[in-house]
Amino acid sequence: MTRGGRNTSPDDPERRCIVTGQRQGKAGLIRFVAGPDGTIAPDILEKLPGRGIWVTADRDSLEQAVERHLFARAAKRQVVVPDGLIDEVERQLVRRVSELIGLARKSGAAVAGFEKVKGRLAEGRVRVLLQASDGSSRGKGKLWTPEGARWFGCLTANELGLAFARESVIHGALASGGLADLVVEEASRLRGLRKTDGATGAGKDKTDR
Repeated sequence: MTRGGRNTSPDDPERRCIVTGQRQGKAGLIRFVAGPDGTIAPDILEKLPGRGIWVTADRDSLEQAVERHLFARAAKRQVVVPDGLIDEVERQLVRRVSELIGLARKSGAAVAGFEKVKGRLAEGRVRVLLQASDGSSRGKGKLWTPEGARWFGCLTANELGLAFARESVIHGALASGGLADLVVEEASRLRGLRKTDGATGAGKDKTDR
């Protein structure tokens, strides 16, 4: 299991974090590359050419990587770390999670709104429960995380709204399937970048106990 509580699998290749020195599955790490000019860039989709530099997906580790000049050590050459690099990682993860939820919505695997989510929960059709970090704790507490499901509160109402093509969304749910698994992976990374997950008693992620 990774530091963020994410389970590794034999199919998830391990990489070493340049901060902790620990090896873990790629699902718990952020990949960076040094461009031709030496500029460090995040590679959220893990498709950019070049030797990967891996950092555990939490803000503390990323801050240490920057402050201790560990990117240069890992690249074995002089590099340029752009101002706001960590915030850019966060922005890209928000976009990635929103896009994946949007794809799930278009396929019919995701719903939004208190009543629709409550109905899916009652039917036992929820793999991922999503609740806005800035939503009412009282309202969020009326829903529950099914046994074996995942709960995330790392998106704001506006960010979750973008995923569902609405102005704002407080409650969302995803059914089981490949897209839900991808949302779990990327939302876990995003949660590491955002110190708070907006947790409530009812929304607590049972798989991370």
